[in-house]
Amino acid sequence: MSSSMNLNRSLVAGVLSAGLAVMAGCEKPPVDSEQTGYRGTGMQDVDNPRIEAENAALHAAPEARESVSSEGPRAGEIYQNVEVLEDLSVAEFTRLMQSMTEWVAPEQGCTYCHDGKDFASEELYTYQVSRKMLQMTRDVNANWDTHMSDNGVTCYTCHRGENVPSETWFEEPSSPKTQVAAGLGNVQMQNMASDKPAYASLPRDAFERYLLGHEDLTVEGDTVLPTADWSKSLKGTEASYSLMMHMSDSIGGNCTTCHNTGRLGQWDESPVQREISWHGIRMTRDINVNYMLPLEGNQPEARLGPTGDIAKVNCATCHYGRQLPLNGTKMVEDYPGLIGDEDPNFDYMQFGDLGTEGLSGDNG
Repeated sequence: MSSSMNLNRSLVAGVLSAGLAVMAGCEKPPVDSEQTGYRGTGMQDVDNPRIEAENAALHAAPEARESVSSEGPRAGEIYQNVEVLEDLSVAEFTRLMQSMTEWVAPEQGCTYCHDGKDFASEELYTYQVSRKMLQMTRDVNANWDTHMSDNGVTCYTCHRGENVPSETWFEEPSSPKTQVAAGLGNVQMQNMASDKPAYASLPRDAFERYLLGHEDLTVEGDTVLPTADWSKSLKGTEASYSLMMHMSDSIGGNCTTCHNTGRLGQWDESPVQREISWHGIRMTRDINVNYMLPLEGNQPEARLGPTGDIAKVNCATCHYGRQLPLNGTKMVEDYPGLIGDEDPNFDYMQFGDLGTEGLSGDNG
């Protein structure tokens, strides 16, 4: 064997040895995983403690204010123009107002929503917004336990100390029609620079379709070949996946959080989180249609999107990358005034046509 071959082998061996030494010196990333479903299907929850530590402050619920007496005159008897919290005692009402200030406007204080000279005035648009948001919060806590169980929400769940929640969305300024007019062709809202959905190239109008509009999430059909009532398409599948990507990103999970990857279409073999998410989509539609859109007319231009629409909610607005907002802290237990009366006529099926047969196993 020639000396040059020996030299080459020595060099290769040296490089490999150096590489192995470097790899051996690297600390393995501290990642935790938990099996949540059938073996061999990849159904695992994976958590990275380093990332959790970095975001710990975002997911920590503030301490509740000291409790006060529920006895005494009602707020509606003492204060003018109280329409939502009129049944609370004056002490409870004051405590909740102080907490709301800390949750939503810690820098501006009471005058963020109130005229300092006349607290009953509705002159400020923020006054009208806060009233509508109180109605929404009480409604959600009373009627959407199919999604939230008994965890409930407060203003802090979404706002986290900010006037406007950081996780909201506006309608896209472009559309298939404007794309064609601009000579771009109909790109179906895809392959365009955007941070939604989850930085993927999928359609960007999934929120308009499913969290404001009432389109079905359609992916797979029941037969091998198309039939007369065939309603699934590649276009619809891509839009559905767009929303799924957003949902996974919003809760810090993946497909296996809600699906059995071996039988994606089967509800009876899916984790319970799938049904919870199914109700969550309907709840989000309810919030956007019945609480956000009605406020659009009195918003200042600076609060509107590029098409003139109001900011709306999606999964990230509450979750901020965690499966349970605020790590499951039940803040609302300390603020029962934020729990409204259950509506005996409430029907979650009215909030869209998503998977009307889904819970029996056909769709969703």
